[in-house]
Parts: sequence; structure tokens; C-alpha cells
Amino acid sequence: MIDRRIKFRHIQCFSEIVRHNSLKSAAQHLNLTQPAISKTLKELEEIVGSDLLVRNRGGVSLTKQGEVFLHFAQMSLAALQQGLNGVAQLQKAGKIDLSVGAMPSVAARLMPDVVQVFSDLAPDVTLHIHDGPHGYLIDQLRHGRLDVVIGRLGQPEMMKGIAFTQLYDEHVDFVVRHGHPLLRHPDIHDLGHWPVIFPPEASAIRPLVERALVAQGVGGITTKVESVSGAFGRNYALAHDAIWIISNGVVAKEIESGALVRLPFDMSLTKGPVGLMTRTGGPLSAADSLFLKTVMDVVEQLGL
Repeated sequence: MIDRRIKFRHIQCFSEIVRHNSLKSAAQHLNLTQPAISKTLKELEEIVGSDLLVRNRGGVSLTKQGEVFLHFAQMSLAALQQGLNGVAQLQKAGKIDLSVGAMPSVAARLMPDVVQVFSDLAPDVTLHIHDGPHGYLIDQLRHGRLDVVIGRLGQPEMMKGIAFTQLYDEHVDFVVRHGHPLLRHPDIHDLGHWPVIFPPEASAIRPLVERALVAQGVGGITTKVESVSGAFGRNYALAHDAIWIISNGVVAKEIESGALVRLPFDMSLTKGPVGLMTRTGGPLSAADSLFLKTVMDVVEQLGL
């Protein structure tokens, strides 16, 4: 954790002293007295517990500890300047549209909080939220129809030209309504006795689910309907004896409330990274960068 005693003025004064190679020149540049800048440098050295500069006839020279601190101090100042530039860009640009592709688990678990926080930070940015199968959203991103996509990491051939920033890991659940007969004696080999809502070919979780079933000796499931629609799956599973195979994020709230119950099957093989995807080949816009930060902050707040 960063020592709270370190203030921006400490980093700024230290960097300017090194840049001007003189306490006097740095003080003049910052409109400070030389005793004031000397005091600030002394405070910083006391906080870090090391001498950072050595005064000599030629001006000042860095100690080994000073060289290390200067590197990260300059990085901090550069990052702060990027943040200020980004805010300025958003203010100058006026109304901005940001198109976001969100896969079902992300749309259900993450996006409501992300939209709320982002709207407060960037009121001039209009978010357009799109959902759909994994392959479709990635294709829309690749062709510039979406600015970012949040969802599962796809197969290598699908991710060409796409940058992926991991946010958290997620697994697939088999869920049923409260009171489903299978809850009395849960057995993954009995899936064929009830209708199953199965992930379609274009979904990112389909190969993971198939691998998990094969690993547990379960063959093909004949009585199934293929869909990743949260609305359909939720209503069908709650009203009937269907078994819904879906990413945990889609049904996390229903599981927490007890409306849906997770079957105790080993789905560890379906665990995989969820992240934010952008096109490679260029820097992120100010709106994209702010959105990414918002998503990462919300992920941390939710403890995902």
C-alpha cells in the first residue's frame, strides 16, 4: 500500500529538481522558495527512508535509491497527465456513442453496475448495449460495429486481431427450479430424463460443457433445446422440469434467492477467463479507457 504521507507535491518537486539539476531552478519553475523545496525534498526522503539526491558543485546527482524512485515517479506523473488529457478529450468531444457487446452472463451480473457507475463518470457518453452469441459479438467487434466486448475468452482462431484483458474467472452451472425431482438423487447420467437447455454451437461455453460431460462419461443429450437467452432459459426452467446449462453469472441472483438450485455436478473443466476485448492495432480512445477502468473497478467491488 502506498504511504499516505506521500503527496503529489513531493513527487513533483523531486522530478523538477532532477529535471533542472538544481534546487534553485526547480524552485523558480514551481514558484516556490528554495527553503520550501528543500523542506519538501527532506520530507520525501524521510518518508522513503533513504537519501534520493546528493548535492554537489555541478548541481545534484541521484543515489541508487533515487534512480529507482525517479523511474516510478515519472511513470506516475505521465499516467496522471494521460488521465487529465482523457478527461479533456471527453469534454471537448461533446456527445459520444460507445457500443458495447455483452455476453449473457456479463449482461446479467456486471453491466447494471457498470452502466450506473460509468453514466456518473461520463454523462456525455451514450452507451449502446448489445447481446448475442460469442462468435457474433466478436465478428461485430472485428468489423468496427462494436467498440468493446465483454465475455469469455474464445478459441485462438476466433481471437485473431483481438486484444483480451482478463477480468475474472467464471464456470458453468447446471440449474433447476426449486423442488425439481432430480434434486432428490442428483446424478449427471440422468440428464436424458428431462428436457435440457443446452448452449448452442456459436456460444463460447459449448466446447467446455461438452468436454466436461465427456470427462464424466455422459454421451449425447437428445432431448434438448439450444439457447443462451437468459429470458427464455429463466422462464422455462422456473416453470418446468428443464435443466438449464448456463454460465454462473446469468443465474447468480436466482441461485442466491433460491429460485434456482445448482446441481452438485463437477463443472471445474468449464472454468475460464472473462475479459474485455478490443481491436488490436491502435490506442484506446478516452471513452474506451474510462469504460475499461469502470469495468475493472466494478469487478473489484463485486469481489469477482
